[in-house]
This record gives sequence, structure tokens and C-alpha cells, in this order.
Amino acid sequence: MTIPRWSAYSAQRPTCTPLPTKHATAPNDKPMSMRKYRTSWQADDGQIMEAEQLGPAHPLFESAFSAFARGTLINTTRGPVAIEDLTPGNRVVTAEHGPMPVRWVGSMTLAMPHNSIDQEPTTLTRIMADAFGIGRPMADLLAGPGARILTRPRNMRGNPDTDQVLTPARSLSDGIQAITITPQHPVTVFHLCLRRHSTITANGLEVESFHPGIDFERPLGPTMLALFMAMFPHIHEPHQFGPMAHMRLPLTAPEGLEIA
Repeated sequence: MTIPRWSAYSAQRPTCTPLPTKHATAPNDKPMSMRKYRTSWQADDGQIMEAEQLGPAHPLFESAFSAFARGTLINTTRGPVAIEDLTPGNRVVTAEHGPMPVRWVGSMTLAMPHNSIDQEPTTLTRIMADAFGIGRPMADLLAGPGARILTRPRNMRGNPDTDQVLTPARSLSDGIQAITITPQHPVTVFHLCLRRHSTITANGLEVESFHPGIDFERPLGPTMLALFMAMFPHIHEPHQFGPMAHMRLPLTAPEGLEIA
């Protein structure tokens, strides 16, 4: 099947602010680094559309594209499928809603660290096989900075009545069962968005599909919000991301808790 390629979001939303070609401006007026983001989604007529565009290296943007490294096996209705082989329309198995079609796939490439005082090196988290029990995960899971895993955080494990929460993979690093890795070569990472926020299975471990968070748009200015929404052509309004399936710890402020 021929896959049409869209190089700009404005063809679908002509009122959206165009992406800058060199840099975006952060709220403090300092130039913001840019990244190349790749997206694919299923149009209303069923065609698989693709786009590749620049966007700011903002934590919200990066979290949407950086959950799972290439080779991660996602449980689908036709068995485990490598994350890079999934396309919109494929049906993944969710814990909350049964089989659901993938609505959107995002990816980006994390480059090797640069010698910059303003930029921390990007790290991945390798969760060792059987770290959380037999087959959880069934093989090492290489999780990106945007990954959250359904588990009970260390400070809650003494209370059997405490529900599991979606915990950033990097917060699980202990140097034994989960190890922090600074890649020395470019690594491509991916994320998935479904019709509803859900937990899916990656290498045998329960992880979340992408959701930007409830009221994520409030701290964003209109330009930054428009740029972010341009990455999700199948979503027309922020509220259409829907509710969250579980409480979760924020990626950048793990002492807080996002309410489902």
C-alpha cells in the first residue's frame, strides 16, 4: 500500500502556527534546542499517514516520543510485535479495555551526549529480565525517558493496600535490577497513543500508552500548545486525550502524583 507523506500539519489545521525552522523560544526567551520528530497516524479514510517535522526539545514533546527502544516487544492480538513494526490500526492488548487499535506512533532519535553545560546527557533505563518476577520482564527492557511502568514505588511497598501507580522507569534504577545507561551511539525510541489511555505489555511488563496528562495545556502558551497539538493530527482538542487509566508519578517531579 502506498503511504502518503505529510510534511506539514497545516494541511489539516490551517490556523496552526507554523513550526520555526531553526529554534523555538522558551517562556524565558532563551533559544530552545530542536529535535526531529516522526509520526504516523490513521486518517479518517483509513489511510496511514506519516510526517517528519522539527519541534522544540521540550519535556512534554520528548515524553511523547521516547518510551521504548527499538526491539521492544508489544503484546498484540497477533502476538508480540517489535515496536518499530507497529503501525496505526494494529490492535494491541490493553489491561483495561481489551484489544484496541493503535491510533498514533511517534519516534525520535536520541543522539550521543554533547559536551554542553546547559544540556544533561540523555539516559535510558535497562530493566533486567525477571526484575519484578518471573517473566516481568521476560527479556531486558530498554526504556526511554518517557516510559512509565505500572508498579508499586519503593516508598509504598510496605503498604499492601496501596494501589500500583505508573512510575517513571528512570525512578526504578537501583544499579542491580534496573540500570541507568548513557548511550554512546544514537538510539531510536518510540511511543504509542491509543483511543484511551491504557496499560499495555512491553517485554512482559505493564507499561502505559502515551497521555500528556490532565490539564497539560494550562502551563503552555498558545504557540507551544499549537506546536504540540500539531504532532497529533488525530486529536483536535486537548480534552480528547481522555481520562487517565491510573495515577502516575510525573516524569520530572517524582514527589508529586498525577490523578487519574
